[in-house]
Amino acid sequence: MPVDLHPRLLRGFVATAETLHFGRAAERLHIAQQALSRDVRTLERALGEVLFGRTTRTVHLTPAGERLLPQARRLLALHDEIVAGSAGRALLVDLNSAVTGEDLTADRLLAAARTARPECELLARYHGGLASAAGELLAHRLDVSFGRFAGLAAPVRAQLAHEPVRLERMAVILPEAHPLAGLPEIPVAALAGHPLDICAGNQATTEWTDLGRQLVDAHGLVAAPPYSPPVGVGELAHYLARHGEAMLTTTGGPAVPGSVTRPLVEPVPLSLVGLVHRPELRHPGLDALRAAAAEFGAREGWLRRPSGSWLPREDAALLDG
Repeated sequence: MPVDLHPRLLRGFVATAETLHFGRAAERLHIAQQALSRDVRTLERALGEVLFGRTTRTVHLTPAGERLLPQARRLLALHDEIVAGSAGRALLVDLNSAVTGEDLTADRLLAAARTARPECELLARYHGGLASAAGELLAHRLDVSFGRFAGLAAPVRAQLAHEPVRLERMAVILPEAHPLAGLPEIPVAALAGHPLDICAGNQATTEWTDLGRQLVDAHGLVAAPPYSPPVGVGELAHYLARHGEAMLTTTGGPAVPGSVTRPLVEPVPLSLVGLVHRPELRHPGLDALRAAAAEFGAREGWLRRPSGSWLPREDAALLDG
């Protein structure tokens, strides 16, 4: 029976063969080293050949690997030529939010990429959560999304590429009548006794709920019941007025009538937002999004972690590469 070889497997093999280092190859491909190692093993099983010799300190090509390398390069070149022919198609970008705002990460990157590459068509989609968008990415119904990568299931993460983009400050949005609404900043401990809405009722944003759950558990807080989530600013205003509880969010979102947004402090909780896509994706719009992220990151310190901050261990590991 013929063996189908996914270009991702060959691309991982070539990167490893050229660097002779799994860590540097994974960095080049913007994927986790464990995922790359798994892909190489999958390729070796499919071909029935050992492609690399490995010791505790070195990696080298076996004779089978040396034979495969020029063939894999030719096949990938043909693959990239075919893909380049469709580069004029629109890039489908999920903004990972039910609302938009001028200082929200995905909105800013999309606007900058459109300005830098006006010849590219970048179309926005609103799946409202990376957990929902991940399935669309894997099914090739979406090209790019943003969100908290650490909150996805490990088998899903292994099939996607992730590039850290920004450490967003977490905040709460409260009805104006909430007892804490008068504070300019809200210490995390002040939320004790006030149920915190972590969007547990929204199955499209389970990665965000996981982050909220970790914050609640780490600081002795109480999570609010899992209500049905709102969509849009108007519905969010109605939702907050009805339930009257503080909702976990990030700074930079739009103003919501009848409510206020207050940053959290002591410690400053952070959310690591990443750019997520299929590893084999090649598109000038993706290049423009990466370039915008690098520019904002350098100018505004998007990935600089402030002192006295809180970040889950798995997110910190992604941030450190």
